[in-house]
Amino acid sequence: MHIDLPEKRYYGIGEVAKAFGVNTSLIRFWEKEFDVLKPKKNAKGNRKFTQEDIKNLKFIYHLVKERGFTLEGAKIHLKEDKKEALNNFEIVSKLEDIKDQLIKIKEHL
Repeated sequence: MHIDLPEKRYYGIGEVAKAFGVNTSLIRFWEKEFDVLKPKKNAKGNRKFTQEDIKNLKFIYHLVKERGFTLEGAKIHLKEDKKEALNNFEIVSKLEDIKDQLIKIKEHL
């Protein structure tokens, strides 16, 4: 899944939800369920997601929505094999981005 977010330090929950194509309530729910999601909160209590949070959200989205893991299964997978699974996921994500770029280049030829 390709997430189209501009390069910046913090993202609001609305931006994140729109990029993932989900409701903000699902992002808040995942924040409660998964320990790896720790967005910063400003004085008003608004969540500000970092690049690390976005990376973790992509992985959670991949496990739950694309691979069909249950929430408990995704939690176990994150705890047991987090480093290796995240590395594999990042490699696949980068390869998919490269593929998308090559397809766009091919279309412009």
